[in-house]
Amino acid sequence: MIRTASTALVIGVLFVCTLAFVSSKSAAAAGDDQDALQTDHDLVQAAAKGDKATVGKLLDTDATWTDEDGRNRTRTQILGSVPSPALGNEAGAEVHQRTYGPVSAVMAGRDKIHVLRIWVKRSAGWRLLVYHEVALGRQTSGPTGSEVKDCENPCKTLPYKPRNEAEQAVVASWQALETGVTNHDAAAWSPHIADEFTMLSSTNDHPMTKADRIATLNLQKQTGRGSAPSPLVSAQMFDFGDAIVMTCLHQPYSGKPVHVSRLWIKRDGHWIMSISYQTTIQDAPAKVS
Repeated sequence: MIRTASTALVIGVLFVCTLAFVSSKSAAAAGDDQDALQTDHDLVQAAAKGDKATVGKLLDTDATWTDEDGRNRTRTQILGSVPSPALGNEAGAEVHQRTYGPVSAVMAGRDKIHVLRIWVKRSAGWRLLVYHEVALGRQTSGPTGSEVKDCENPCKTLPYKPRNEAEQAVVASWQALETGVTNHDAAAWSPHIADEFTMLSSTNDHPMTKADRIATLNLQKQTGRGSAPSPLVSAQMFDFGDAIVMTCLHQPYSGKPVHVSRLWIKRDGHWIMSISYQTTIQDAPAKVS
């Protein structure tokens, strides 16, 4: 009886300690979320005022800024002349946040203008790695895809060499999902996409969810027309453990090139895409197929 009571006491103590540990982790995560949101707010207000000093303190070394016209700036160029945010100080904008460990994605939108800001946690605090604007419906696009039926790049080959196993796994996942897109195979595409997936593009007039993309693939399957994805021109990946930020330049088979920012996360041992923002470069020449 004494032994049984002692065992129950030990189990009870372990249970309480476990709850305390989980609560502590949850509190820390909530604190990180709030810190990232506050830093994001500071950046937005500073950029709206053209406050170069404050903006500079919050930029990561590898920071890039893609505006609604598709112009892409490096950290040096941002600090040379702070771009005017398409949403200004974001008064009245709808804001959402997703945090995956040391990576926090803040998405703000109002009417047709949307902004993605990807923050990464460094030793000195949260720093902005990606600022990406999209003006929905800026470019016209038919509902049937690219009209191309065979996909070499990015489905089979890429002008990018993965630097580690995580990047290699992301590439494999990406090539599998793009092969699914080419074949109008929603069942092959879906496992590589997070349930909370969001895609915004200059060629769509509204944000696309996972269900929206599945519906599009099924429609393309009925029409039988080609939907091979745009070939990759160049890419960069930034590895943060269970999250990888990917910035790319694509050249569609016809039309103007596109800057794309993607966020990949590792969930249940698999790399899946969570966010994709795609902005057409307005002042670039259009390719004729």
